[in-house]
Amino acid sequence: MDKNIFTVPNQLTFLRLGFLPFFIIAIRYSRYDWALVLLLAAGLSDALDGLLARRLNQKTQLGMLLDPIADKLLLSSSFLMLALKGKIGWWLAILVLGRDVLLLTACAVILLVVGYTAFPPSIFGKLSTAFQILLVLTVIVCALSPNPVLHEVRALLVYLVAAFTIFSGFHYSIVVARKL
Repeated sequence: MDKNIFTVPNQLTFLRLGFLPFFIIAIRYSRYDWALVLLLAAGLSDALDGLLARRLNQKTQLGMLLDPIADKLLLSSSFLMLALKGKIGWWLAILVLGRDVLLLTACAVILLVVGYTAFPPSIFGKLSTAFQILLVLTVIVCALSPNPVLHEVRALLVYLVAAFTIFSGFHYSIVVARKL
């Protein structure tokens, strides 16, 4: 594993983190066109940094920690800002943010009690994240377009995000309990 923290994949992750304040500002001021561009750029940089880390053999400890943090910050701020703008319900934003707080707390407890241990994402966590990303993307596109089909997709995604967020939260709780 590469010890150099200034690898191309890590620089892409830092770039993604740099998009975050502008993404938040775009949503705050209802510039959903810019929010969409920034969200797509963040998604592209996320895919590219993972691909390059593997292809260029530039996996680093920093990258393995920073990449999921960047993803969580983007998703958490998306749900918070979209709830503030009335584009998603507060109940859903609280559910998603609550699960993330649960995960962070569980990781901290495991770190303190057991020491560092791998905490790989489960398939349910990955599905939850995928549906969350799809929902954020759909909500932003819906803000730009009055397409009724998109609004129906958005409504379905709200319930899928809620279901997978709850289920993956319980699943992680069981995994954490076993590790302890």
